[in-house]
Amino acid sequence: MNTLKTSTLAIFILFFACNESKPSSEKQWYKGNLHTHSYWSDGDEFPEVIMDWYKNNGYQFVALTDHNTLAEGEKWKTISNDSIYQNAFKNYLNTYGSDWVKHKQDSLNRTQVRLKTYKEYKPKFEEDGKFLIIQSEEITDSYNGKPIHINATNVKRKIDPQAGNSVLEVMQNNLDEVAKHKEEFGTPIIAHINHPNFGYAINLEDMIGLKNEQFFEVYNGHPAVHNSGNNEHISTELMWDYINMAYIENNKPLMYGLATDDSHHYHRKGSKWSNAGRGWIMVQADSLNPKSIIDAMEVGQFYASTGVELKDLTFENNTLSVQVKEYKNTTYKISFIGCEKGQAEPEEFASFESSKASFKLTNNMLYVRCKITSSKLHENPIEDLLFENAWTQPYIFTE
Repeated sequence: MNTLKTSTLAIFILFFACNESKPSSEKQWYKGNLHTHSYWSDGDEFPEVIMDWYKNNGYQFVALTDHNTLAEGEKWKTISNDSIYQNAFKNYLNTYGSDWVKHKQDSLNRTQVRLKTYKEYKPKFEEDGKFLIIQSEEITDSYNGKPIHINATNVKRKIDPQAGNSVLEVMQNNLDEVAKHKEEFGTPIIAHINHPNFGYAINLEDMIGLKNEQFFEVYNGHPAVHNSGNNEHISTELMWDYINMAYIENNKPLMYGLATDDSHHYHRKGSKWSNAGRGWIMVQADSLNPKSIIDAMEVGQFYASTGVELKDLTFENNTLSVQVKEYKNTTYKISFIGCEKGQAEPEEFASFESSKASFKLTNNMLYVRCKITSSKLHENPIEDLLFENAWTQPYIFTE
């Protein structure tokens, strides 16, 4: 498939001066990560340490999404003899104290620690209006050895993987099960498709075939997920465009893109490890609670980021406007990307070296989204994704 092409639509480009920009809403922006792992599955840290990291690094909400499990019941973790993990346990014990940390030695003189449940650690970190922990799960399934993972956010009980006779059927069965869960408990829940290029398990046709799904990861910070694709597979960003082209033509809701860090490794840092802080979402909501966050996401009031922060984001009168929060000695490229009706390829409608720009969508265009690329290097990049980015959601023309 062809790469994005650049067309000249200068008449639709509007730059706006600082003294003319207005706040997009009275609502507040909340930073959060919806894909995180702990000792409850294949992460290598205690939930409390993870929550403390996110809370102290500017996040307002986070979801632990361990594989096919919730942090409930009794589970003991055997600590590796590796000095990294032994020292980490000592720090954990020193930080939280022996009254909180329950541990023992097994018959082989190995340290075992009882993991704290969601209900136990949640009140230790949550603060009204400041920090929220959302109970979630990574529903981990497969088909013919292909990994198929779907995150369910704000679940009330564990959801078992549903299997199926194809990649698409496995995904749809699990999504349908999340929908049943939502109906059963009468609570807001969203599901999102994780890292489609992980193992190149989920292709474009699978994504296009889905019903009643609105969310997937356009960026995942795990070093093994192939966001950029390869010579035989398209990138997740290009996949996003083709999905929305197909969805709009078939009167389906827009597909929204998330960035997550998919953190597993908290003691070794670098391109070989799945570290915290690589990707997140910024949600514009009226309050910090699961319902408000999910309600905002369901109407596309959020953007994905690996470092770029937006000062303003609006879509009014079919005009998409963005303003970047600037940093010293840093430049920004703002690209408006979409597709014209009747065309088979997405294209870059326009791009500018600026910290603020607008683009007017016309009724001969299927949609427009914005990608902002910073000249600032990502402090802990994966693949060839060396610079900080942000992605708005796609917008369609309204009468």
